[in-house]
Amino acid sequence: MLLASDIKQQFSAPFHLRSKDYPRIAVFALATGAVMAADKPINKFAVNLTENNPWISDVSKYVTKFGAAYEAYTLIGLGAYGFIFKNEKIKTTTFLATQAYISATLVFESMKFLSGRQRPNYYDPVTGENHPTWHGPLYRFKKTDEGEKPSTATYTSFPSGHTTLAFAAATVFAMKYRDRPLVPIIAYSAASLVGLSRLTENKHWASDILVGATVGFLCGKLVVNNYHRYSKIQKQKESLSFNLSYFNGKLLPGFVYKF
Repeated sequence: MLLASDIKQQFSAPFHLRSKDYPRIAVFALATGAVMAADKPINKFAVNLTENNPWISDVSKYVTKFGAAYEAYTLIGLGAYGFIFKNEKIKTTTFLATQAYISATLVFESMKFLSGRQRPNYYDPVTGENHPTWHGPLYRFKKTDEGEKPSTATYTSFPSGHTTLAFAAATVFAMKYRDRPLVPIIAYSAASLVGLSRLTENKHWASDILVGATVGFLCGKLVVNNYHRYSKIQKQKESLSFNLSYFNGKLLPGFVYKF
């Protein structure tokens, strides 16, 4: 039930903006626009850096997996630890991180479908250059002169799915363990490294990573807030309280049970 509510709220959020949200959106739009303008220079710098430093490529290939398969394994491991050692906080946090993982996947896959942005590792066979081209949702149905459809690996750049998932889970752990300053630092640092690895792997433009991190953060935050709101409602539904009432000239004690 919570997962369905999370997904519904994430997709309907743009239709429920408040007046205080617009300045934030304007600042984010300006920042994203500035990064988009620098996408190609940043990409060129990242590619040259990786080519001139082989160790970066070796580390990058390992780090980038924590935004996909390794992250799923980590969540499974933490969940198992919570159940085995009966640690309710870890169980709850892992449960929420998994919800954020699932709902964030639906969000970024929808954005990839609508944008159809070309990946930086696709080089035009004629010019030999790469471009952050936006093809839109219909590009996947386009056929080449040979009658073949374009590979999905070439036009699914925006936003970065690995970064989105990394920040979605990181935000859940950071919010649930905000009383332990080291946890948010580790969580967001790990997520940031995943994002940077997508640059050094030449899989995404810098703006893909910025937007992916933002989407992941918002998805994780919504999941946690939704959970706390639901828990509060459940506690209010079932409660036992003591009260005093005046009846027929007498003061009578009583209990009120809400369920």
